[in-house]
Amino acid sequence: MSAPPRISCVILCHNYGRYLDRAIKSCLEQEPGNFALHEVIVIDDGSSDETEEVCLRREGDVKVIRRSQQGFGQTLTDAFLLSTGDWVAPLDADDWFHPSKLRTCAEAMTGESLFIEHWENVVDSDGNPMLEEPHPGGNTSTLVVHRDAGLSLLPASNEIFFHALREAGRGVVLRDPLTFYRVHPRSMTDRSTPGASQDYRADVCIALSDRLRSMYEIPPAWTSSRQLRRISWHFRALASGHRVESAMQRKERVSAMLLIPGMLIGTLRAHDPIAPWLKSLSSTIAGRPLVRLTANQERQAHS
Repeated sequence: MSAPPRISCVILCHNYGRYLDRAIKSCLEQEPGNFALHEVIVIDDGSSDETEEVCLRREGDVKVIRRSQQGFGQTLTDAFLLSTGDWVAPLDADDWFHPSKLRTCAEAMTGESLFIEHWENVVDSDGNPMLEEPHPGGNTSTLVVHRDAGLSLLPASNEIFFHALREAGRGVVLRDPLTFYRVHPRSMTDRSTPGASQDYRADVCIALSDRLRSMYEIPPAWTSSRQLRRISWHFRALASGHRVESAMQRKERVSAMLLIPGMLIGTLRAHDPIAPWLKSLSSTIAGRPLVRLTANQERQAHS
């Protein structure tokens, strides 16, 4: 019988000290299951708030890595470089895990799976529910990644890099809401400026596409050169879709229309379903973005 998987929980923190203790506690108080909690690591990326004090109170329970600020991408990359478990469960310090997270994910660590993604409960800054129903995941705190596979995709600027494993058929998606995802005014993602989030995601998708293209000649064990080409085009198409949405949010309809052919080419080269492209096309024809803007965003888009 093989040994249970060793899971490293790695908490990414920059000035989220007020939330950090709950994040740490959620890792340490996981329900038992067919896994070993190998380590809990806090990477303090140059915090200037109470993060250090919180870590000192947890001395002995967690391993703390303090350094000058290097940014989210390097911190996420270091989560894989500095951990030593078989699997890595990254956690943004303003989020926290459900007690059954590791037990449930460990049950999916079978066969060819290298990437596990699950749903989330969206909460406000005080931890109160913002949505009545669970929400699909995909962000940092909703992933568990096989460390060796993750290392092959480094350096990563965003968790989207690890989505390549899912596109290669090595992923499992669970509908269980196993993370509490906190939305608050000081969240790292800019959700207030029209198009900002979409432009950022587009840049990440292009960087990932380029990274996959650089692996064509010597593909990692989890994929093939042919598959890498398809996946690279998939993220190219996603980037175009994000650019279309960004343009629509900024009321730049002509720019959006000019991006539509490139999105179609990427979709066809990736052998992806045509539905997302049709939605973007309909959005540009109707003159309405797919993502509903808040009143403040509408004002900025018109200014």
